[in-house]
Amino acid sequence: MMKQRWLVPLAASAALIAIAAAPVLETGDAEETVASEETTAAPVVARPDIAPLVDDLFSDDVVGETRVVLVMHDGEIVAERYAPGYTADMRYVSWSMAKTVTAMLVGFLVDDGVLELDAPAPISEWRDADDPRGAITLRHLLHMASGLEHTEVNDPIWDSDTNRMLFTSGTDDMAAYAVSQPLEADPGKKYEYSSATTVILSRIIADALTDSEDPGERAAAYRRFAEQRLLGPAGISSVYFEFDASGTQIGGSLIHATARDWARLGEVMRTGQAPDGTQIISPEWRTFMLTPSPLNGEYGGQTWLNRPGGVFDTPVLFPDRGPNTIFAFNGHLGQYVMVSPEQGLTVVRLGNTPDGELREAVVMRMARIFEAFG
Repeated sequence: MMKQRWLVPLAASAALIAIAAAPVLETGDAEETVASEETTAAPVVARPDIAPLVDDLFSDDVVGETRVVLVMHDGEIVAERYAPGYTADMRYVSWSMAKTVTAMLVGFLVDDGVLELDAPAPISEWRDADDPRGAITLRHLLHMASGLEHTEVNDPIWDSDTNRMLFTSGTDDMAAYAVSQPLEADPGKKYEYSSATTVILSRIIADALTDSEDPGERAAAYRRFAEQRLLGPAGISSVYFEFDASGTQIGGSLIHATARDWARLGEVMRTGQAPDGTQIISPEWRTFMLTPSPLNGEYGGQTWLNRPGGVFDTPVLFPDRGPNTIFAFNGHLGQYVMVSPEQGLTVVRLGNTPDGELREAVVMRMARIFEAFG
């Protein structure tokens, strides 16, 4: 069996590990190799004090399956470990971590004056004067407060709007499925976590970029925009977007990237900048994304916050164990990019952990890493 290993860049004087370049394969697989060889490095840990804490995320039975843990401090990787069968050259699926990336893209269009936070959302199906959904704003969508009827998770699992949209009746045009739902509450009056809501945001992005209804052209415009405004400036090369048959990016669930590029996305949100200091996310938009929404104190603009006042019985993060400025991209089955701006810290954990108590155990063990940095 392949041994688990630590992959950690040494001090600046040490040689860097070169990854052999190969064409990126455009597939929808959850994990896809993006280089021709596995990355290997000496088993060195730049922060030995956190090694046992990272070990716990792999060895402790109560956390399910951990595939990757990567820790960046002040922009440098200080710990990086992969489980057997997983490497630095593989893409890992986002699940709902994608929502935060989608909101980052929305922000560019708001900054450009193309979209307005408090104007009616530009959805043609809601424009009838008698349609109460016309009161839904972009802000409502970003805060998961549209009021649209939605069931994210249900028992049995296939009987949910999320699974119908992603896997059964709504797959060809997911945004059409999402925008067709009636209101179950007045816009801005109820928090309802909804992957369908983020697909609506993805459609809004594409509509703002092109008048074409051709799925290929819509998808190309979306990819080009993300590359020009976010990925290229941040030096991120592995991201693969999945689109439905209508050319809408599945922005609530399906983006794939290497663990290092997930960390780089966290770093962009930590500082708002590229590694060379180029501003990427405007201070105003970053503040919006990281400000608690009116109806859920631990949720901002498609981003989870380490704050009290949430709508769930158990906090999503750990507000009693770290700065309240910590925020996270969270995804189904235990995908996390957690960021602490005041500690200069970004921690990535990717794996396969069922929702519920096991995921809470993952979060509590990640909290120990943040505590170790003071």
